Amino acid sequence: MFLAASAIVFVAFFANVAMGAFAGAAFLSDVGEMLVLFAASILFVVAILKKEADRRNKNGS
Repeated sequence: MFLAASAIVFVAFFANVAMGAFAGAAFLSDVGEMLVLFAASILFVVAILKKEADRRNKNGS
């Protein structure tokens, strides 16, 4: 769930950057871009930590 959310937020960031580069019509400001990229990073880290915890619990360690 967190990995999918991270991918969706990153796609929104990428779409904003692409629209700004090719069409000149970005829908987020610089601060907005930073916050969206930060949210994608945090969601990705949470997803990886959850997967690692699940793997550790599965192995019984």
